[in-house]
Amino acid sequence: MQAPISAGFPAFRGRRLRSRTGIRRLVRENELSVADLVWPIFVHDKDGSETIEAMPGVRRLSLDLAVEAAAEAITLGIPAVAVFPCVADELKTQECEEAWNPNNLANRTARAIRRDVPEIEVMLDVALDPYNSDGHDGLLRDGQILNDETVDCLVKQALGHAESGATMLGPSDMMDGRIGRIRHALESKGYHDIIIISYTAKYASAFYGPFRDAVRSGMALKGDKDTYQMDFGNTDEALRMVQRDLSEGADALIVKPGMPYLDLCHRISTHFGTPTFAYQVSGEYAMIEAAAAQGWIDRDKAVLESLTAFKRAGCSGVLTYFAPLAASLLDHGPASFRVG
Repeated sequence: MQAPISAGFPAFRGRRLRSRTGIRRLVRENELSVADLVWPIFVHDKDGSETIEAMPGVRRLSLDLAVEAAAEAITLGIPAVAVFPCVADELKTQECEEAWNPNNLANRTARAIRRDVPEIEVMLDVALDPYNSDGHDGLLRDGQILNDETVDCLVKQALGHAESGATMLGPSDMMDGRIGRIRHALESKGYHDIIIISYTAKYASAFYGPFRDAVRSGMALKGDKDTYQMDFGNTDEALRMVQRDLSEGADALIVKPGMPYLDLCHRISTHFGTPTFAYQVSGEYAMIEAAAAQGWIDRDKAVLESLTAFKRAGCSGVLTYFAPLAASLLDHGPASFRVG
């Protein structure tokens, strides 16, 4: 694109286009909307809700409360929820059989939400860590994560999620070849309209700690995830992973974490022109909440600024625990961010 031509000062004063709220809204290049939000929720197989110490304001929800959260999302205009199960320890094994149990917690939650709130999109994660007694996204044998054997499990898990009524699947395991296998299995079973949003660039990150507390997988984790999650120094590698996942049948992509990887969001969306989402992960949420609790930042403004940054980087949408707050702020919050 040709560089804009402008006169010199004082014929050109940049502040003219910043002088009033209406003018700023008219010339804003990137607009955040409630339609850009996916709300991740945690569910547990207990009555009521339960606090998550590392994520103030976020709670593990019983199945009925998860349905209420989905209904709240629709009321707020949020188009989708992503369900993450906190699985009881006695159901976790090295073989991860609970992952493809038709009546596991994730599948029961998806069925209940789709039955009572049919207008909402339900995304289920495809990975073994919630069900793995070793805490990994894949099967662990002799200190090694098994790729192909894990993919066999993921295919069964994905089919169970499709049968439960999930409209979107998010393979977050980072095994090689899983998108093609899952897509083939879905097609062969007649699930032609299931959307695969691949975690195509999921990094081995320090920002996941609160999430692992939320689903109680961190205590079980043996070692680290460096051999299958990406090195945070790499971006060219991510482009190769994007090309592979799209060629295997992914409909959209997720970059995880979010804000530390805005450059990658921009590279992917610009280079491939395909729907690209960012996951504003638990560590990002916890940092904003912690700083706001100390009075060091304005939480509401920080939330909207951070989410708008994803749009500026080219993202189609954002998975964020701030979704209900952001939706409310976009309708009633600071004038500079209001959509109406």
